Amino acid sequence: MRDVCLRAGFGEVVTPTFEHSELFTLRSGQAVIDEMYAFRDKGDREMALRPEITASVIRFFVNELSNSPKPLKLYYVGNCFRYENPQSGRFREFFQLGAELIGSKNPETDAEVIALAVNAIRSTGLKDFTVRVGHIGILKSLVQAEIPDKQAVAEVLRMLDKEDFDALGDMFDARTLPRKLFDRITTIAEMRGSVEIMDSLEKSEATDHLREIFRILSLYGIEDCKIDLGIVRGLDYYTGMVFEIDAPALGAEKQIMGGGSYTLSELFGGEPVFSTGFAIGIDRVALALAAEGEKKPHTPLDAYVIPAKDDMRDHAFRIVSSLRAEGVRADVDLMRRNMSKNLKYASSAGAKCAIIVGSKEMADNSVTLRDMRTGDQRVVAVGDLAKVVAGLG
Repeated sequence: MRDVCLRAGFGEVVTPTFEHSELFTLRSGQAVIDEMYAFRDKGDREMALRPEITASVIRFFVNELSNSPKPLKLYYVGNCFRYENPQSGRFREFFQLGAELIGSKNPETDAEVIALAVNAIRSTGLKDFTVRVGHIGILKSLVQAEIPDKQAVAEVLRMLDKEDFDALGDMFDARTLPRKLFDRITTIAEMRGSVEIMDSLEKSEATDHLREIFRILSLYGIEDCKIDLGIVRGLDYYTGMVFEIDAPALGAEKQIMGGGSYTLSELFGGEPVFSTGFAIGIDRVALALAAEGEKKPHTPLDAYVIPAKDDMRDHAFRIVSSLRAEGVRADVDLMRRNMSKNLKYASSAGAKCAIIVGSKEMADNSVTLRDMRTGDQRVVAVGDLAKVVAGLG
């Protein structure tokens, strides 16, 4: 996944594991404290183990990178901590790979970030996953236009985020809000399908934005995304496109990625700037791969170097060092095994070849190379070893 990010022009940023608690309460409100490992340190400062990394990246942008040319393309890999009940797919310590594209709000940047997330997950070998794309502005603008109370608007968005339509209906009744509005909101929130599904909606900036995202994604070779207008982030700083990726093999806890466009920098003292980002749950991707029957890829040795006698060990160490310097995956006998046991070990380690360092061959600066698949042996000059091993395929 790192390679995919680098190829797309994203540079890696590393942020602290310990942060001031305020960094996250500014973003998510005081309620997030209950979900964090928060504590006072020896300097009596309110600290926390980071529950996510986006806030740290944007703080870094505000403090150090705000005058850099835009767009800024940053990615990160790190562990996060949340105090919640551990269960399948949910751990108190978990790992994320995420990316933030900072500096522009247009369909091109949104499509670039969606394509990055899709290609990162594809690169892991995961076969069965679904990409759902929505736009928070469609529901948010409808709710804000019809409900003047900002607190009520926030409650509605939080319930939509949790897909708790029963609680939403109870709230509408308790506040005597129009039932017709409730029906309209839930109808839109349940709209899922191809991009043509938006034909039933009134044309707007949000619908045009989504259509252009899908058009650009098709140029990137990503054709299998779906519209899901029920994706809602309950936090105020999400402003536009939102998207999620699911792995059906995981069952109920199937979401492996979440992202969207947002404005966050002003919370940390910076100028307003639009960003689009995502975070992939690495643990969940690994679980999904296991559910699909994917085995951890075994990286076999290219070569295993065996000194024929004790007096050949120094030569063996020099040879393995030179092979490694040439980019060959090589190991050497460190257990002082006899020849038979060393060849057996080379086979069990999946080595393509065994390089036997004997005194007779070394007198001519050569070694014996044994192909572990065929059993064929030949004498090879030490200077040609790396090239010959690379040619074994």
